[in-house]
Amino acid sequence: MTGPRTDDAGDPDDTPAIVAVRRTGVRHAIVRTRPARDPLESAELQQIELGDLVRTIVVRRAEDDYVLVLVPAGRRFDWSLLREHLGVRRLALPDAEEAKSATGYERGAITPFGALGGWPVIADASIVGRPRVAIGGGARGVNIHLSAGDLIAASGAVVADVTTADDAPASGAGTRA
Repeated sequence: MTGPRTDDAGDPDDTPAIVAVRRTGVRHAIVRTRPARDPLESAELQQIELGDLVRTIVVRRAEDDYVLVLVPAGRRFDWSLLREHLGVRRLALPDAEEAKSATGYERGAITPFGALGGWPVIADASIVGRPRVAIGGGARGVNIHLSAGDLIAASGAVVADVTTADDAPASGAGTRA
């Protein structure tokens, strides 16, 4: 299997996310692979540890009001921790069409970089200090590698403990909370 293709020189296939991350001035690399079937395959294709793969989950707080939650692979956000952090009683996951409408990106490629809406970003505390993480680059198979500190700073993320390990029971588990 060939390794990932890393570039950052400008490309006609640049997504709004790539353009946006370049504008931040943070050190990063663009890594392009074939679209992965699951997080394990994505980490393998990018030649990174599974825990360095960060998903962006869109969560609806109210009608036309969303937050983007940065969750490392191997963890899931905990509804009760997220509700407590946000000071709300009810949250929901939008369907794929609504998530695309809110961010401009399809599921599997959502990222805070270049997303529509300027929604607040919450980064799970478990990513703090990681020297390299990979986050979606705005299209399937396109990823942005950067330090967790730069991701947090460039996205304006608030750091909070909002996840549990995938194998741990999450309070309020389900699609709505």
